Amino acid sequence: MRVSAIILVAVAALTVGCGGAGDDRLAKDDLPGAPTRLHVSSPAFTDGSRLAQRYTCDGRGDEPPVRAGTVPPSASVLVVFVAAPPAPGGSYVHDTRYGLTPRGDGAVDHGGREGRNSGGRAGWTPPCPPRGDDPHRYVWSVYALRDPTGLKAGAAPSEVAAAVGDAPLASGTITARYGR
Repeated sequence: MRVSAIILVAVAALTVGCGGAGDDRLAKDDLPGAPTRLHVSSPAFTDGSRLAQRYTCDGRGDEPPVRAGTVPPSASVLVVFVAAPPAPGGSYVHDTRYGLTPRGDGAVDHGGREGRNSGGRAGWTPPCPPRGDDPHRYVWSVYALRDPTGLKAGAAPSEVAAAVGDAPLASGTITARYGR
């Protein structure tokens, strides 16, 4: 997957920011939990830390790499959501990816399809909170599934959440913060 694929161009982020009328947002309870926890990590940031500018609209807007740790052997695919909760009207989804092949190194950036974000575009939208706001929280959620989702590229965040269903094998999150 292209590094920039998990977040869109900075100009698009400036246009949509972290919200807008008519976008596809997720309510707090739209994403399920799982019985087994994945240890989600990133070489770009530690859980709860500030996201480096290069991964935001103030930098290059690169997508930070994320790893899922040890995935259950019965998992055939991974699904990734990147969202900024809470935003007015629900969580603003910065990226969805699904059909990712679990790998021994835990990388979640190989294969798969990209869905739409809350701005209505496929791929990653870099964080771009309004200037002067307190830092926003960005959560990468990774789900291990037994069966493929069956979704085509470009699915809406709500469709991806529905495809994850009520019974992922494992899930985990990592969070970063960014303010301008």
